[in-house]
Amino acid sequence: MTSSLAADIERLAALGDDAPGGAVRRAVDELINELEAGTVRAATPPEADDDPAAAWTVHPWVKRGILLGFRFSDVIDLPPAGPLGFRDKEAFPPRPVEGMPGVRVVAGGSAVRRGAHIGAGAILMPPCYVNVGAYVAGGSMVDSHALVGSCAQIGSGVHLSAGAQIGGVLEPPGAMPVIVEDGCFVGALAAVVEGVRLGAGTVVGAGVILTRSTPVYDLPRRRVLRGGPDGTLSIPPRSVLVPGTRPVGDPWAREQGLSAGCAIIVKERDPGTDARAALEGVLR
Repeated sequence: MTSSLAADIERLAALGDDAPGGAVRRAVDELINELEAGTVRAATPPEADDDPAAAWTVHPWVKRGILLGFRFSDVIDLPPAGPLGFRDKEAFPPRPVEGMPGVRVVAGGSAVRRGAHIGAGAILMPPCYVNVGAYVAGGSMVDSHALVGSCAQIGSGVHLSAGAQIGGVLEPPGAMPVIVEDGCFVGALAAVVEGVRLGAGTVVGAGVILTRSTPVYDLPRRRVLRGGPDGTLSIPPRSVLVPGTRPVGDPWAREQGLSAGCAIIVKERDPGTDARAALEGVLR
């Protein structure tokens, strides 16, 4: 069924504005249902679990289908919440809590857009937001004011702390979405955007900003990590990152004492780090 849906969406996307609206709506509805069920994803992990360097597979047709939904949907008034009114594309209203069994949604203004998967056992603290195409596996916590962007892939047992920003990627369709693998901890006000992949068990300290162009200084291995040929910045599993700075090479900048931001891997995750990163366990 998935291959048939993919072929339909690719065909309709190629037709552009000439695509028949009814066929687009049927394909987009099917895609949204599959995304919410977790049977279709914008990117899928490698089959070889024992190879942390193995690449994820991006499925561009999924993003093309979401973009079709935006192109062919009208903007409508959505049901109000008390005195608050909302207006959005018809295909992508918020998901009702009843449609997310086993998910704990704490009162206070969180929203999950249609087309996002939330696994059973996940916890959403208010107010947080999960955008279309995102995948949040069971047992993860999305804390207050945290954002999970379009098509971001969040593994199981992940903690996104208060104010953490996980970037979204819809265009170009073939671009790698942000990936946060199992067991990661993303600290308060940290940002992980633009095709970054966090290996399993990684700890991102508060305030760290990671983009595919951010240089990451790996102190234990004496190397600098940068985005690869596919544009993905891959952080090794169980890395512990903190914010850092590096001097700017321009002579005038040196005279002014200017530095540019970077991230530093200070060590691999150890039992002490595990204990600090697991403090939210008492809240479950």
